Amino acid sequence: MPRPNSPRSGASPADPTARHAAGRTGATEPAAEGELLRRAAIDREAFAVLYARWFDPVYWYCYGRLGTREAAEDAASIVFAKVLAALPRFDPAAGSFRAWLFTIAHHAVADSFRAQRRDRPLDAALDLVDPAPAGSPEEMAVAAEERRALLDLLDRLTPGQRRVVELRLAGLSGPEIARVLGRSRGAVDAVQFRAVARLRDLMGVPTRSKETRDATR
Repeated sequence: MPRPNSPRSGASPADPTARHAAGRTGATEPAAEGELLRRAAIDREAFAVLYARWFDPVYWYCYGRLGTREAAEDAASIVFAKVLAALPRFDPAAGSFRAWLFTIAHHAVADSFRAQRRDRPLDAALDLVDPAPAGSPEEMAVAAEERRALLDLLDRLTPGQRRVVELRLAGLSGPEIARVLGRSRGAVDAVQFRAVARLRDLMGVPTRSKETRDATR
């Protein structure tokens, strides 16, 4: 199946700084999503719709964890192959599709780390040039700087904080992140609280307790 918006297909996925929005807009009304999931379990055309809808959030989550385009593409491909095989057994009563999908992505990334260690740091991936860039040179420069700044900030968090923030950027809610990581909601909220405080400190933004607590919802 061709990879929509894949770098290998001649275009780039959406900017990673927009991953949070992508994750939110990727979700549909529960009834509509449920119908799509039922159809996708038995119909390849419906699965292609599901694949196109969720590819970018999964790809960028894998990219942020693995650090290279090739590794992210391979991991995302594995994720959707597993989704295709397991979708008939997906139980909506056990949690949202998004949480289930990112649980698979989380394990795929872990498997990739076990298979081979990264041979260059995360920010080295920023030197890769998109084969079909969009926008003016000025816009591309601003977007590249935003990506570099975001990844630099994430790289200064603890591994646990970074995992929570990346899942949040992918659009997952607190309960969904807890399910993906196999932790309690309270533990996830505590990690995110510290991560937000750390990010504010790194950016020189005063931390206000209520705003930081609200970010965990």
